[in-house]
Amino acid sequence: MLMILDELRQVVGAEHVLDSGMDRFGYAYDASFLPLVPARLPDLVVRPRTAGEVSRVMALAHAHGVPVTPRGAASGRTGGAVPLAGGIVLALDRMTSILEIDEANMMVTAEPGVRTIDLHDACAARGLFYPPDPASWKVCTIGGNIAENAGGMRAVKYGVTRDYVLGLQVVLADGSLLETGGKAIRNVTGYDLTGLFTGSEGTLGIVTRVLLRLIPLPKARSVVRILFRSMDDGCATVQRMLREDIVPSAAELMDEVSLQAVAVHQRLDLPPEAGSCLLIEIDGEDQASLEAQARRIEAVAAAHGSLQFKVAQTRAEADQLWALRRGLSSAVAALAPDWLPEDISVPRGAFPDVVRRIRSISRERGLPIPVFGHAGDGNLHPSVLYDAADPGQAERAHRAVDDIIAAALAAGGTLTGEHGVGITKRPYLEQAIGAAGVRTLQAIKRSLDPKGILNPGKIW
Repeated sequence: MLMILDELRQVVGAEHVLDSGMDRFGYAYDASFLPLVPARLPDLVVRPRTAGEVSRVMALAHAHGVPVTPRGAASGRTGGAVPLAGGIVLALDRMTSILEIDEANMMVTAEPGVRTIDLHDACAARGLFYPPDPASWKVCTIGGNIAENAGGMRAVKYGVTRDYVLGLQVVLADGSLLETGGKAIRNVTGYDLTGLFTGSEGTLGIVTRVLLRLIPLPKARSVVRILFRSMDDGCATVQRMLREDIVPSAAELMDEVSLQAVAVHQRLDLPPEAGSCLLIEIDGEDQASLEAQARRIEAVAAAHGSLQFKVAQTRAEADQLWALRRGLSSAVAALAPDWLPEDISVPRGAFPDVVRRIRSISRERGLPIPVFGHAGDGNLHPSVLYDAADPGQAERAHRAVDDIIAAALAAGGTLTGEHGVGITKRPYLEQAIGAAGVRTLQAIKRSLDPKGILNPGKIW
């Protein structure tokens, strides 16, 4: 690394090349639950400001065979930003400009370091809507969202990140600058390179600019909280709603353990018989349309034995109810010394059966596994709770994860719905996509990154 240290300093400025032990430690982990080991410390942290600087850094790294791990806010759950091979951590946290909000075409152009919530709010101020809303949207960045094809709670109605990406500027492994897509809505010129890089987890190129589609901002929004005696009742309610063409902007379901955890966290007083909670966001043209939707949802929920039905009456109350879901991960994590938060995706019709199978796994492995997730699109987040200081519990916890992924695949689902493969899901990749699928992905990787320097150790 010493051979290119001076050149890197010339490219981005000496103050943006970090090499102290403390700095390198701070860029050696993400929000996953992988053990932090000294071997994973990067040799350098480089913080470019422009695409041109990223290009020159990658050209140097490519010429000398130096591994490069791209990094946004490091809020990922699967180790995608962990520098397994050392080398350079390329931190994009200085690239934070929203370059254009094109109201005529309903599009926004931004740099990768823009926080998701900031982009959402800037567009909303113009009456435009960027729907993807990962639970970490207050800290996660657009570049990271694209790398992971992030979803969020509004995916049931509005889709995920990929559904809004119209174009990208990407720096390839050798420093070449690639432009994909554009503002033309219809574009079938060649392969879908925009789609290829979306969800590629930083293994094929570094995204330095994004062009995103927007839609009109809904004029009215509210939140409904429904309590049930069981998860089965909540699942059945969501399924019937969708069959009757009641499509909420979000439908989040949590089981009894998750509900109790968040009740303590939020100081809520809930009926003791409550076994699950369904949080639903509805939006529309006006208050009358919200009231009509709420009445239809209430009727469906009542048919499935709802215990309590509460509709937010003000924006503040809606935000308070929605805070139940956004604070859920931290509330569940507080239930045990250690946890393994999972991210599986199954066909919507299989959601209830897979939840029941996870309950069985919990009993078989002797560990609590609270379950919550995006009931409207089949994305579940079971969380295996354990104490890593107990070798027996740690072993059972990892076996429980194996069981959960097997259950998802057996139901026709897959091993990740929004968190990506990263490091933690690597052992299961071939089970999910088959040997031919792995070979195809590897062929693409070799073509774009023949030296294997981009985010090495991720996906396989």
